[in-house]
Amino acid sequence: MEISKILFNLKSGSEVEIRSPKESDVEKVISYLFKTAGETEFIYRYPEECYIYTPEKEMLLFKKINESETEAMLLCLKDNEVIGDCRISWNKRIKTKHRANLSIAVLQKYWSQGVGSKLLSEAINIVNNNKDILQIELDFVEGNSRARALYEKFGFRITGVKPSAIRLRNGKLLNEYSMVKEF
Repeated sequence: MEISKILFNLKSGSEVEIRSPKESDVEKVISYLFKTAGETEFIYRYPEECYIYTPEKEMLLFKKINESETEAMLLCLKDNEVIGDCRISWNKRIKTKHRANLSIAVLQKYWSQGVGSKLLSEAINIVNNNKDILQIELDFVEGNSRARALYEKFGFRITGVKPSAIRLRNGKLLNEYSMVKEF
């Protein structure tokens, strides 16, 4: 699903845009994936695991998502740099077509600037335009209190916990929490 460009201002006053990915974004997105993977323990990969992201694979992914009726990817860009992304998807199976899955990330430098809120708000707008979807589901890693607060601000509630679901390099185990927003 292709999303038209949306302009908004960060809390700092800088203008940014949110839109679907384009072929010209490939290298920027790959760089962004490496950065986010190295900034916190809350992303589900380490930078060295990002080798799977190649320009060819990302271009195919962008094309697939932009042509899909059941998936959307939003990039947030500032001065032509990807600073955040959000992906939402759902399926057409009768028993589960009422459920959407969401993932979101923002470069640490732009935390508390309104990027996460705007991306989440736009993803919710996409869902609101689909009468079949009754809930959005997402997961977050134990300790990610900023993400939890953001999700709760938008009406998500915790529905479960997967104990010791995340294992860090140092062997530390973290829980993974599931949240749902119902419409």
